[in-house]
Amino acid sequence: MKALTDAELLLLGLAAEMPRHGYQLDQVIRQRGMREWTQIGFSSIYFVLGKLQKLRLVAAKKSAAVKAGKQAEKSRSGTKTRKVYSVTPAGRRALAAQTIAALRDVRPAYASVLLGMINWPALRREQALDALQARSKTVEAEVARLRAIQVERQPLPDYVEALFDYSLGQLRAEAEWVSRTWDYMSTKPWLD
Repeated sequence: MKALTDAELLLLGLAAEMPRHGYQLDQVIRQRGMREWTQIGFSSIYFVLGKLQKLRLVAAKKSAAVKAGKQAEKSRSGTKTRKVYSVTPAGRRALAAQTIAALRDVRPAYASVLLGMINWPALRREQALDALQARSKTVEAEVARLRAIQVERQPLPDYVEALFDYSLGQLRAEAEWVSRTWDYMSTKPWLD
């Protein structure tokens, strides 16, 4: 089986926790702050679930839902229904294999700052150093934002706490790198 996308793996994992309909999946994604790690919008949830269904990794069953004010399909009896998605045995196997790969394998990250450094000579000294200084402030603001989300969403499962810890650790490492790089580059002669 080919590798699942991050969004596919995320939704497959949530369907494996317990059967859920798309709206419930969105609520869990929002509550756990999962959009901080995976790009998935509400509108793409059903598209991704459809792909997982075609791959036979999830199965969908229609279940009766509350009539008033909920988005759902109308059945012939007039009762609104929703598709509830649950993981299949093939989905559980794929989830285990893909999760092991995600934990084990290192994928290259292509941060835009690397392109900025490659093109450093295209800038004037002040522009380049100011841009690094601005990045430092942006990273600090992102650390504060993520920390606030982490505190606001308590209590979180331990593995979700680990996600926040990973992201915050990455940002702190970047903040240190920016500071060291600014210090180093500010002392170097500028080549015009």
